[in-house]
Amino acid sequence: MSTLRVDGFEKGRPAMARETGTATAPLLVLVKVAAILSCFTVEDPEPTLQQIIRSTGLPASTCQRLVQNMVREGFLDRDGDRYRVGIQLVRWATPGTIGLDIVRTVRPILQALRDETGESACLYIRDGAHRTVVAVAETRHVVMRPFHVGQVMPIHAGAPGKVFLAFDPGARSALDGAELTKFTATTPDSWDELDRQIDLARSQGYFAAFGERNADVGSISAPVYDYSGEFAAVLGVGFPLERVSEADVERLGPAVARAALEASLAMGYSPATGAPGPGSAQAAAGTKADTKKGTRARRARVPSLAAEGDAP
Repeated sequence: MSTLRVDGFEKGRPAMARETGTATAPLLVLVKVAAILSCFTVEDPEPTLQQIIRSTGLPASTCQRLVQNMVREGFLDRDGDRYRVGIQLVRWATPGTIGLDIVRTVRPILQALRDETGESACLYIRDGAHRTVVAVAETRHVVMRPFHVGQVMPIHAGAPGKVFLAFDPGARSALDGAELTKFTATTPDSWDELDRQIDLARSQGYFAAFGERNADVGSISAPVYDYSGEFAAVLGVGFPLERVSEADVERLGPAVARAALEASLAMGYSPATGAPGPGSAQAAAGTKADTKKGTRARRARVPSLAAEGDAP
C-alpha cells in the first residue's frame, strides 16, 4: 500500500513522526497542523500562505508542504492565493457541534424539570448499545444518586434505554447479538420481556423503570426530537427508590413527557413533520392502565439508598 508522507508523517500509519535535529524536545507534526488551523479565525477566515507562515513561525518550506497536504486531505481549501477551512473538516466537526447545540438548548429545560419534580434530570445520547449522559441538572435533595456527564450505561437496562429502543430507529439493531446482562433481579434478560417493555414505552410516550441497573434506583424517560422530526436524544429523571415509588409514575411520567416535548419544540420540532413526538395523548394524560401494566412487570424490592454506584 502506498503512503503519503507529510513532513515525516505517513498517512495510513498510526505512529506520529517527530521533528529531529533540534536541541529542544521533539515536536509532534500534529502540533504544527494545529498551529496552522489556529490561523483561521472568524475575523480572518482566508489568510494567505505568507500570513500563515508568519503566524505559525514555521519554516517556510515546512509550512508550505503541510498546507499543500492539508488541502489534498480536505483540511483546507484553496482559492487563488488564499486558504480557508476545508469543507471536509467542517463535515467532521458537524456531529460535535450538533451535540453541543442540543445540550445548550435543553439545559434550562432540565433545570426546570429538576425544580418541578425535585429529582435529578438528565439528557442522554446513544452510542451503539450504550447510552451516555451529556447534561445533568442534579437534585437539591441531600439523599441522591450521583449522575455525571460522560456516564455510560447499557440501553437494555433502565428507562432511558427503553426509550432509545422504542423511538430510535437504530437502537434495536445495535443491540442485536449483545448479551442482555442481568444487573439486578428486575433487569430484563430475554428478548420477549424487553420487547414488551419497548411496546409499552412506545404506547405511553415515556417509560418508568425501577431497580433495573441498580436495585435502589429508578428512572423515568421520554424521547426528544429535532427540527426535522428525527429522534435526537432521551430526557428523563433519576431517583432513589426510598423517595420515589411506582405510585409516583402517574404524576412524574407526564411531567417528563411534557419536558421532552418542550425540549423538542426548542429544537425546532413541529407535529406537522409527521413524527410521533414525545407528547402523546397518553403521556399527557398519564394513563393509569398503562402505568399499572408497566409497574406490575417491573415490581422490585426497595432497599435503602447505597452510598455509591452507577446511575439508572
